[in-house]
Amino acid sequence: MREETNTTEKKLSVEKGKQGILKVIFGRTTILIALLLFQLLVLFWLFSVLAQYIDTVYIYVLYQVFVAVLVLYIVNQEENPAFKLAWILPVLIFPVFGALFYVFVKLQPNSALLNRRLRRLEEKTRDFAQQDEQVMAKLNREHPGAAGIASYLLNRECYPVYENTAVKYLPLGEDKFAELKIQLKKAQHFIFLEYFIIEEGEMWDTVLDILKEKVREGVEVRMMYDGTNTLSKLPPGYPRQMKELGIHCKVFAPIRPFLSTSQNNRDHRKILVIDGHTAFTGGINLADEYINKVVRFGHWKDTSIMVQGDAVRSFTLMFLRMWDIDSKSDDYSRYLEVPHFTETYRTSGFVAPYADSPLDNEQVGEQVYLNLLYSARKYVHIMTPYLILDQEMTVALKYAAKRGVDVKIIMPHIPDKWYAFALAKTYYPELIRAGVQIFEYTPGFVHAKSFVVDSDQAVVGTINLDFRSLYLHFECAAFLCRTSCIYDIEADFQDTLEKCQKITMEDIKKEKLLMKAAGRLLRLFAPLM
Repeated sequence: MREETNTTEKKLSVEKGKQGILKVIFGRTTILIALLLFQLLVLFWLFSVLAQYIDTVYIYVLYQVFVAVLVLYIVNQEENPAFKLAWILPVLIFPVFGALFYVFVKLQPNSALLNRRLRRLEEKTRDFAQQDEQVMAKLNREHPGAAGIASYLLNRECYPVYENTAVKYLPLGEDKFAELKIQLKKAQHFIFLEYFIIEEGEMWDTVLDILKEKVREGVEVRMMYDGTNTLSKLPPGYPRQMKELGIHCKVFAPIRPFLSTSQNNRDHRKILVIDGHTAFTGGINLADEYINKVVRFGHWKDTSIMVQGDAVRSFTLMFLRMWDIDSKSDDYSRYLEVPHFTETYRTSGFVAPYADSPLDNEQVGEQVYLNLLYSARKYVHIMTPYLILDQEMTVALKYAAKRGVDVKIIMPHIPDKWYAFALAKTYYPELIRAGVQIFEYTPGFVHAKSFVVDSDQAVVGTINLDFRSLYLHFECAAFLCRTSCIYDIEADFQDTLEKCQKITMEDIKKEKLLMKAAGRLLRLFAPLM
């Protein structure tokens, strides 16, 4: 009997193995990669065909003129010089193919169309984002430097600064999960979710059970997730499944089998809004590794904040604008003019939530970080999973350290992407020589994105210190000034620091030669990765 059972189990195991192999061979990710490779092969074929005619004088001259014009076009674009260099190199080094690749990938109208739609939405909803002049005047009296950041966010991106707002700092994914369950169960009117990653497991299944119960109670629930989830995290028909449960669901920019830089513009934001009075943001997605139920890269250190009060209005606006970027606009007054929340918070400090779009040539996230670095007097303490910097950020970090500011950066010790880690390490030597102190979190992976400055300013959000977050993704964060939770953010930084290893020049010298070489090579193309 036992032998029959063992035989049956072996057969089931073999069948599961076959199914797993078939799933890999015929899965969505494999098919997508195959189609992308096919397009690259077509480009190579065009390259080989055109290359045959380069030998003729007239064609050669025409091609050289075309490349010269293309390089001039790239140089005159309103973008970071690092991006220009990363594109000019393949155009010049790989004749024909480099130019074809740039034209095919870069010169597409989709991004411009999305940007126009987003700008129209911002103009249409500007009346819902009016600045209380008394609040701005008070901030200007108490902290002129912070008032400069607040004015920039208001004038450029239409996001006001608020008082009457409480902020609770959540130092781990487990803390956010516990608080999220409590607040979701209190919802009476609407729940909005926008996440980069949603993956089936304990965290999402628990949240989904609460959402289903809320729908039965008559609460409106909307959820939106980034299209990268359709590769492996969630099934392609997931929005339909959610609709059957009474949940309105959208996929932002589904991954499609064609080459385009718009595929780089992912929705990396994490926003959850409840009834217009409570919101969450930070680095934590709705998946089990973020609460350490699944261990992928050692202990997962991540952070979040819960915002309650007036400042939640901006998070509500962020969500609605992104929801309507590809569809007819909502009646926003239903969610912003009708007060669902009247509680007054007797708290000190100012809160300015903001969003950053990759489509408008305005690096809002980077500008806020740079302002903090240049205005710091005592210290700047940073947690980030990636360190892939442009020249402006590198200079600002080094200059702060050279001025005597205590600049400390906590990075992962166990990376999630080897190539990103190799790239980050290429910045270590010049930063350390300038006086920047770099630490690696030895228990595992740091996914937090936070700045805390001089105990009176901080940023917590979704914005990493890399090109993708600063230039290519849709992001969000909250700028905090003199809120009580800033002390909690700094206390958590110090607690995390005790679990870190300080990186020295000796450690850098011991790095494997292959890792160093890979990092230096990848740095040429870092803006495109």
